[in-house]
Amino acid sequence: MRVRDRQHVKLSAAARAFVLVALLGPVLWAQDKPALVALVAIGAVWALSTLADWRQRLPVLVVITVEAACVGAVCGFAIDSTLAVLGALAVPPFTAGLYRLIQGVSLALSVQLAAVVVVSVVSFGGLDKNQGFGAFSWSMTGLGLGLVGTFLHSALNEKPDPLAPYHYAQGLIRQLIDISGGLDNGLDPVALGGAILSAVRDDLPTSALVISVPRGDTLTPLVTKAMGASVNVNECEDIAVEAWAVGLPVLHDHVFAFPLNTEAGTTAIVAGVLSARVDPARIGVEDRIRKLMRRLGPSAVHLDTALLFSAFRDAATAEERRRLSREMHDGVAQDIASLGYLVDTLRVGVTSPEQAERVDMLRDRISAVVAEIRRSVVTLRTSVGQSESLGTAIGSIARNLSEVSGVPIHVTLDEHTQRLRGEVEAELFRIAQEAMNNAVRHAQASAIDVHCVVHAPEAEITVSDNGRGLQTARSTSHGLHIMKERALLINATLEIGETPSGGLSVTVRLPGSSSEDSHVIDTIHERVIA
Repeated sequence: MRVRDRQHVKLSAAARAFVLVALLGPVLWAQDKPALVALVAIGAVWALSTLADWRQRLPVLVVITVEAACVGAVCGFAIDSTLAVLGALAVPPFTAGLYRLIQGVSLALSVQLAAVVVVSVVSFGGLDKNQGFGAFSWSMTGLGLGLVGTFLHSALNEKPDPLAPYHYAQGLIRQLIDISGGLDNGLDPVALGGAILSAVRDDLPTSALVISVPRGDTLTPLVTKAMGASVNVNECEDIAVEAWAVGLPVLHDHVFAFPLNTEAGTTAIVAGVLSARVDPARIGVEDRIRKLMRRLGPSAVHLDTALLFSAFRDAATAEERRRLSREMHDGVAQDIASLGYLVDTLRVGVTSPEQAERVDMLRDRISAVVAEIRRSVVTLRTSVGQSESLGTAIGSIARNLSEVSGVPIHVTLDEHTQRLRGEVEAELFRIAQEAMNNAVRHAQASAIDVHCVVHAPEAEITVSDNGRGLQTARSTSHGLHIMKERALLINATLEIGETPSGGLSVTVRLPGSSSEDSHVIDTIHERVIA
């Protein structure tokens, strides 16, 4: 028996058992003996029908017809003394719909109504008004349940469409595109975070503000604002963590923090330092913060939407990189490696030193191409998201590059526990990765040094080598241009120059907060989400 057939049998058996128990309870309570005898007879019919369904020895139409006729006959015989068993008339149309759709429902209804009428006429001369109404009402109930049975039949017999997930994804992506066009505030988390801090700054006299978003078990700064070079925004970190933990506003002297919540939970934490010239109690800071939380509710929803969109985009990008690495490893890498075996076979049959030299040169080139593909596979599969920190990810890719290329790469890390935004870390990682790849491929270096300093919200990564220095760029080379684009996306600076030893040095620097004292204006150093 097929799985779908077993499901039909189970559903029909469950329906029969449920209705039998539902009818039997009131009959036993009322001690209605004629109804009890009728229910015993109907129960026997349903037991035999279930057995026939399970064994599948008889045609389905025969089982449907016999079940409907027997149930109708029993109800027609008992209807003169009791109406309590008429509920059984709802079952045959339902089970018929499960097996033969609307045709089965029509057949079951016709047969059982004919049986009720014929048996009642033969037994006691026909149906009175109440008996006819009861038989008709339960038959119509059976019609409704029969339509439900036809729907279940279609659902159980529907063949899975292998393209259904893709069609569903297409619909969702189209909806996302349509919706994103109608978002007044866009989907840039940094711009939205900066707008939130501006709203806070308009209501509270602050010298520093930070908006942070949860990332796993830690908070990661998204945007900072500071006025005055002497202001230290790091003192906001501890109170932000406290506000995140309790889910409520926190005020310690001149330092405050409060959460921005949506239906999905805490979206961000706003922390700040009040101006030293104001009295928190006198200006009613606590009351102002509560009003701010209510007023910034829509902004929290905007920010949460932007963060979700960014996470979706990053997940799709990472999956595409993994797919490309699999295709390269299982496709072109294997094909080129097989060419190497063919060259080894040709090497055996060479007849002159010149041929041997050319074959050896071809073999070396094939080995170099395979090594390059393997290095590209490692590059595609490595990401910051798989590592404990940005420095750990850079150390991992450096180790892999060193093993493949044979060039020693020395990595020095200086990291604090507080991390940058995931999207910012990803861009910094790709810049460092491209710089190391360029040093391995083109610099002819014998040593590479990498210095990684991450003190959120600041970061600086330097990749230097002892190779040939800055050469004339090839028309097909896009590495430096891509690194500059990545740095621009996160508001970082990229510096390229020669080292004292003649090699090349690439430095990407992400600034923290600064100020413009002459205009007393906050300067936002946005860690832009790429």
